[in-house]
Amino acid sequence: MSALGVLLGLFLAQRTAQIVGLNAGRMWNLCVVGLFSALLTQRLLLVLLNFTELRLHPQWLLALSMIHHPLLTGAGALIGAAAAAIYARRNQIQLSTMADAVAAPLSLGLAFEQIGALFAGSSFGTDATVPWAVTYTDPLVARWSGTPLGVPLHPVQAYAAVAFLVLSLLLLVLLPVRKQQGDVAGIWFLGTGVAVFITEFWRDTEGRGTLLHGALDGPQAAAILLVLAGALVLRERKGAGV
Repeated sequence: MSALGVLLGLFLAQRTAQIVGLNAGRMWNLCVVGLFSALLTQRLLLVLLNFTELRLHPQWLLALSMIHHPLLTGAGALIGAAAAAIYARRNQIQLSTMADAVAAPLSLGLAFEQIGALFAGSSFGTDATVPWAVTYTDPLVARWSGTPLGVPLHPVQAYAAVAFLVLSLLLLVLLPVRKQQGDVAGIWFLGTGVAVFITEFWRDTEGRGTLLHGALDGPQAAAILLVLAGALVLRERKGAGV
């Protein structure tokens, strides 16, 4: 599902690049550079964090792609974004225009990634009594993600997938009519932060860290930063009259 999301995001990026006036070929290269950097970072961190287990069971390397963890996601996103920004600078692509073009494809990719996490049992939800609760039974899910077996859980990954899909559609609608470069990227920051913050209420706190005596977890703290970044991007761009 993650791979499908990547492919769909890449193809969508070709369309959004044309909308903002960027060369589609360069946009493809930029996305590939960012994705490769992010995936390589996540893979290396997975190996380092699970080195003891992998020494005993090296064949598990083939299954590590299903692991989903905030630390891995954050590290991969930062390195991928940095690599994409370097490529953009070297090819004289304005960062605000690039960010507008990749916003909707990135949200689409995140939606499919969350569907994959649902199937794999990663980033699982809290205990639930709702009719649409999911119950995991595979021992590997418990080993790699700490997911409780035989317990009905909120399919929070599906909640997040819907939120990211709606955000992607909204950004696609706004892209052709944006008033200034960077506006769509700013809305992506805001929307992603809100989606992450709200859906975290239905996620189990396993491995996510806590702040303020449990009032917030790690991803919620990051979500607040995303919202602030989005507000700052929108405010600065409008203040500059770009």
